[in-house]
Amino acid sequence: MTPTATRPRIAAPPGACDCHMHVFDGPFPADTTSSFPAPHAPLARYREMQAALGLHRVVVVQANGYRFDNGHVLAALAALGDAARGVVVIRPDTPEAELQRLTQAGVRGVRLHMLPGGALQWPELAEVAARVRAFGWHVQVQFDGHTLPDHLEALLALPVDCVVDHLGKFLGAGPPSADAPAFRALLRLLDGGRAWVKLSAPYESSRGNAPDYADLLPLARALVASQPERCVWASNWPHPMREPPPDDAALLDLLGAWADDEAARRRILVDNPARLYGFGPNLPPRATAP
Repeated sequence: MTPTATRPRIAAPPGACDCHMHVFDGPFPADTTSSFPAPHAPLARYREMQAALGLHRVVVVQANGYRFDNGHVLAALAALGDAARGVVVIRPDTPEAELQRLTQAGVRGVRLHMLPGGALQWPELAEVAARVRAFGWHVQVQFDGHTLPDHLEALLALPVDCVVDHLGKFLGAGPPSADAPAFRALLRLLDGGRAWVKLSAPYESSRGNAPDYADLLPLARALVASQPERCVWASNWPHPMREPPPDDAALLDLLGAWADDEAARRRILVDNPARLYGFGPNLPPRATAP
């Protein structure tokens, strides 16, 4: 697996943020339930791609295969400084002192992976959300979007913000129509004012071909049109289990089809991530390859 070195047609504005990537730098624990071996995708490789895309900021997300060992996320945050934030996996009984330590390190969210093998699932949602509320964290959720109507009320009742991965991640039959119950549920969740959605990993839902993923275009445009202040963009680098991996520059350019207004793209790439992840006003330098 090699990072994409091509450059996008879209010029990333100052402060642009990649809101979801992973660091893989060592094997998964022996007891992991992950269905794939850990790839070799260290931070240095990501920085090459980040520099090629002209991005300033990044959110490092705990890979599910590492379970409750957040060491790779914390090491990346220490290396990246204030240009980065983290999303980790915690246990419901994680002590407050540890949550405070993670907050000081740059963590701003807890990840729940509700698909088979996920470290945290639906039964832990309310307890974990209550646990992190005092620290200003959000919950990041990944599930099969077709099941969202069954869980909508639980997500709306959360006392913290909720971030939905990968355009809703509609598995199986692929993306629903824009008026299907599952997609309407996603729009209703965003309408509640405490939820966000990542415009990322279109290959998870699409049954079309790269780079356009044309069957997702109506849904992505509907999300941007209805809730531009609730959308963020992410690369999902290094695209686990995707061989060959998609062109990261093409994924950023895809935002031009989903949000054809420059002001909307700036909101999605800069303003919304700054608000969601608590980035300060000082702008770090653009990424440069190590």
